[in-house]
Formats: sequence, structure tokens, C-alpha cells
Amino acid sequence: MGVGVSIFFLTLGAILKFAIEPDVFGESVHMDIIGIIFMIVGGVGVVLSIVLAPRRGQTSDGRLMHRENNPPDL
Repeated sequence: MGVGVSIFFLTLGAILKFAIEPDVFGESVHMDIIGIIFMIVGGVGVVLSIVLAPRRGQTSDGRLMHRENNPPDL
């Protein structure tokens, strides 16, 4: 999950928690709890994206190979 998707989940969770009445879909669905869950998922996604981002950049440096366009000697 990237940073953009994580921010989307944070925003969606905040809307569900603070902008919508908790009993809009009845007593069986608690929109404030679902909003809190989305905000937690978005926060964890942002943290993981930031923590794992430096590791992605280092993998490409170690795999660089030099090749020459010389045909093999037969």
C-alpha cells in the first residue's frame, strides 16, 4: 500500500468518524467504529511506506552490471 492509498484511508476514516452520524445505517452498523478502523489502517500504511521506502532504493544499486558489446571469440 502506497502513501496515496494510506492517505485515502485516513481521509475516508475521518469522514466516517466525524462527518456522518453514527446511526445513519441503523443500530447494527457503527460508522464511527468503521471510521476509526480505516484511520488506523491508513496510519499504519503511511508508517510502513515511510519505513520501507529507503530499502527499495538500495536494491537497484547493488544489481548494476557492466556489459560490453563484444561478440564471443569462437
